[in-house]
Amino acid sequence: MGMIGGGTGSFIGDVHRKAVAIDGMIELVCGAFSSSAEKSIASGKALLLPEERCYGTYAEMILKEAALPEEERMDFVAIVTPNHMHFEPAKMALEHGFHVVCDKPITLTLEEALALKKVVEQSGKRFALTHNYTGNSLVKQARAMVAKGDLGTIRKVQIQYLQGWLSTAVETTNNKQAAWRVDPKRSGIGGALGDIGTHAENLMEYITGLKIEELAADLGRFGDGRILDDDGNLLLRLENGAKGTLSISQIALGEENNLAIKVYGTKGSLEWHQENPNKLTTHWLDEPMKVYTPNGNGLYPECLQVSRIPAGHPEGYLEAFATIYKNFANHLLADLNGEIIENPDYPTAADGLRGVQFIYAAVASDNNNAAWTKM
Repeated sequence: MGMIGGGTGSFIGDVHRKAVAIDGMIELVCGAFSSSAEKSIASGKALLLPEERCYGTYAEMILKEAALPEEERMDFVAIVTPNHMHFEPAKMALEHGFHVVCDKPITLTLEEALALKKVVEQSGKRFALTHNYTGNSLVKQARAMVAKGDLGTIRKVQIQYLQGWLSTAVETTNNKQAAWRVDPKRSGIGGALGDIGTHAENLMEYITGLKIEELAADLGRFGDGRILDDDGNLLLRLENGAKGTLSISQIALGEENNLAIKVYGTKGSLEWHQENPNKLTTHWLDEPMKVYTPNGNGLYPECLQVSRIPAGHPEGYLEAFATIYKNFANHLLADLNGEIIENPDYPTAADGLRGVQFIYAAVASDNNNAAWTKM
């Protein structure tokens, strides 16, 4: 793996490096870790990379790695930069023969998302998007239960992602994580929508298998001087006629990472909370409530195969991230061995495009007094 972004002091870069280390399948071999060549090279050295593979720019890295013998060059690149720095590096990497893993949302604009999806298809290379919450073992259990009809026909979905870290103007206090997220030039037209709303949208569609057809969005901009949304409530119409609600906030004082989903069907319902990821609660028409835990009874293979440790030991954020990378690596290995994986279980460029379409539809709806808007 090569890495673009994620230099010294980066939160998400360190998360990616920890995640790839969990299963021992991927090795970091090079990087362009900063927009500053000096900082990039210093970051690479701090990670004990050879100096000749610590690059000053992503373009230099891609060109020089492409010139190396196939057995020596990186196999894929992980892009862990702010949103405005996703499209060009991903496009260049794909066009020079490298697979790509990219943080979400996939691009800054809808135009870029459409173009990048086309580049992925034309290149024949693999592309993964790090909607990491889909990697949780009990999320996969929930998805399998819906897909196998355990819950019957889905009628209603409620999902939320609530945070409180932007309750005050932390973007004015030299907080880099906040500064780029409230800046439309670096974040795009969605604030909380792009940062956490796309996670909620993706998780809902992943678990239920149902796409959002229309939405009505009422967005808030509570922070003084903020241009982008930091709060929002959305009504959803799903493709099978089911109804949904989606609530996001980064000014919900006291909330940390309160991502939670409830799915209601004709036979049963389920509930999962990211802050307590090792419990999946279900209710049934004619049976008692049942709580599933990793490696417990009644689990489907989709869940069991991504549980790494014995029951009772918590698995969460890093393990879910690692599952995305593991499934991506397994797909690359299958390609090398001439094997075919029909439906790889990781988010793709198509999911990335859905996320940007979600952002644009929600902003359009909000600008039109919360009118129903097609996805």
